[in-house]
Amino acid sequence: MSTPWVGEVLVRRGVVAPERLADCVAVARERGADLLDVLLATHALDERTLLGALAAEVGVPVLAQIAVEQVPAGLADAVPIAFARQHRLVPIGERDGVLCVAIANPLATAPLDDLRAMLGRPIAAVAAPGDVIDQAINRLYERKDEAALSEARAGEDQADELRDLIDVTDEAPVIRWVNNLFYTAVKERASDIHIEPTEREVVVRYRIDGRLYPRKTAHRGFLPSIVSRVKIEAGLNIAEKRLPQDGRITKKIAGKVVDVRVSTIPTARGERIVMRLLDKEQVLLDLPELGFDPEQLRQIEHLITRPDGILLVTGPTGSGKTTTLYACLNKINHPDINILTVEDPVEYELRGISQMQVQPKIGLTFAAGLRAFLRQDPDVIMVGEIRDRETAEIAIHASLTGHLVLSTLHTNDAPSAATRLAEMGVQPFLMASSLLAVLAQRLVRRLCPHCRVPYRPTPEDVRALGLDPSAPALAAACFHRPAGCERCAGVGYRGRIGIFELMIVDDAVRRGILDGVDATSLMRIAQQRGMRTLREDGARQVLAGHTSVEEVLAATQGGEIG
Repeated sequence: MSTPWVGEVLVRRGVVAPERLADCVAVARERGADLLDVLLATHALDERTLLGALAAEVGVPVLAQIAVEQVPAGLADAVPIAFARQHRLVPIGERDGVLCVAIANPLATAPLDDLRAMLGRPIAAVAAPGDVIDQAINRLYERKDEAALSEARAGEDQADELRDLIDVTDEAPVIRWVNNLFYTAVKERASDIHIEPTEREVVVRYRIDGRLYPRKTAHRGFLPSIVSRVKIEAGLNIAEKRLPQDGRITKKIAGKVVDVRVSTIPTARGERIVMRLLDKEQVLLDLPELGFDPEQLRQIEHLITRPDGILLVTGPTGSGKTTTLYACLNKINHPDINILTVEDPVEYELRGISQMQVQPKIGLTFAAGLRAFLRQDPDVIMVGEIRDRETAEIAIHASLTGHLVLSTLHTNDAPSAATRLAEMGVQPFLMASSLLAVLAQRLVRRLCPHCRVPYRPTPEDVRALGLDPSAPALAAACFHRPAGCERCAGVGYRGRIGIFELMIVDDAVRRGILDGVDATSLMRIAQQRGMRTLREDGARQVLAGHTSVEEVLAATQGGEIG
């Protein structure tokens, strides 16, 4: 936790305004959060500026990086990993009997005093950014645990029956190895952890910004121990290895409460695990941060203040539909509005909004939840997904009786939503009278602003985006490509941004729906009315320098009609 005078130090050193500090203090008290975390999460200042101010206050040097390879391996034994992570500090060297420790908050003297008392030796402190310390902790203790795992495995007959974790007496390294998976995943902003058995080893891959990256390996002999450890934490049956299982883990990692959904399946080489990570304390994105242009944003903000009607968000799994709906609800969430949601599952908890999770095993489906909501005097209803005719018809009925309904649908583009609903058996006149708009979207990776490389596009690049190379506006156009640097882990991208296709259901589109025209014809009508396609909106993001041509083409391949 931050020391009480941190705010005073930051104001005195001129890195944060008193008014902004007061707002952050109020938020920290309301949430029971650390003031430094709130200052960084609300972008009141960046971590480097914060660290510089705190280090200058106590007169300690600041390290930009920590060379873990040069840290003596024995230092990991001196400081318990739980203590290191709790206080965000790591031993980095020793000289003349003095242990040098890097710490993220140089004003936090209490943990340094505890360390002096614990070790009975003098401590010298230096400051380092929190992410640098997190990475150093992971690498330092991971090196220690891998050595312990290798030592434990040495001498065993590879043909012997492998032991489950419950039978392993030297289980601490396995537990720390698994815990480190979560810690590293949170640090690297991973959405999923894949643990996959191969013929000779266990491979761990993280999904970051929609792409999978290999990150760790372990000897195949430790697969049963790793699987059993995850199953124990998720409350699963460790003896059942033949059937798929699902469970949940709630962990507190680096001060964040993370909800982990665990799925195991049997494969020919052993059990495979995928874990989805959801940060329950994640700051919800505002609508302007999603990537809308000013006109799209104006239209969306108008639509979500309508008293009734249906707004559909479409796209494949993982395209950010739920994030967009949450941002919409966050925008209109006021004490005088009753907002209810039925989801599968409830991904993030929204203050002031009643959220229900479907339970199909006991008959609580989307349709059943939606039907019950109509007796709860709602103003706005969010339905996680329209999957069948019953849910669609109840949602339409709700919209026609004075409720605003937000929901998602799985289609490639906005005009196909009408075709999809028709396939479910919804009558065209019901769609035409209830639909306000359909928003199709995709996520593209955002170019790292620190290493992106500008270049003059070729005519082929311009044509691939559906633009005219001879257009005067493109004469001096500048595109960007990824390069890779330390801040983006050499990938060239960091974070994602949305590209959108917003079809407003006006009179012309409504007539097309009533006439039962196909998706291609409806697309042409919508484009004549000013709708920009996904690829055209992607071209806007490329011209703005936010993403690359390759990202837009990959996200919209097969998604364009006509």
